[in-house]
Amino acid sequence: MAVPLRLLVCSIGNPAPYTNTLHSAGHTVLNSLASSLGYPAFQKSKSYDGAVSIGPDFMLWQSRSLMNVSGKGVAAAWRQFQKESRGEPTRLVVVHDELELPFGDVRVKDGALSARGHNGLKDITQRLGGAKYMRVCVGIGRPESRDPSVVAAYVLRKMNGSEMGKIVGAAGKVEMELRRLGGML
Repeated sequence: MAVPLRLLVCSIGNPAPYTNTLHSAGHTVLNSLASSLGYPAFQKSKSYDGAVSIGPDFMLWQSRSLMNVSGKGVAAAWRQFQKESRGEPTRLVVVHDELELPFGDVRVKDGALSARGHNGLKDITQRLGGAKYMRVCVGIGRPESRDPSVVAAYVLRKMNGSEMGKIVGAAGKVEMELRRLGGML
């Protein structure tokens, strides 16, 4: 049996006043996951350039920057995680919102695949300088229009109760995918 990988699981989103928006679905899922796993509350970490919650199976990390410039923080957290892992097998996973999936659906993708119009993912890929990573995409649906201003307004709006329930409900599916990616299943 293969040795499980240590996972750094990063969520990207926006800070206040954009918390609980569709674009911050990754943060919402990681908050729910940390709670369901009994992990401690997220704490700011200078060495990880973000907020962390550490448990026995995963290190959860949340970006504190704006979505579109989250690559610097993800890259810094990944370097620190690898340094502390002392040669153990590791994997970077980024949890993010996905317009192309229905609400609450979850899909795993290679980080090298096209980010389409997702500027946060584009910044991460650029800042990682070729380092491999995986993505766990959490569906937020899509507005009918593809006009950039309509899409921007859509992703930056607050989730309603039904939408929040679907995003929070995705945490169990995300956990299963993380366990698969880590070789724990």
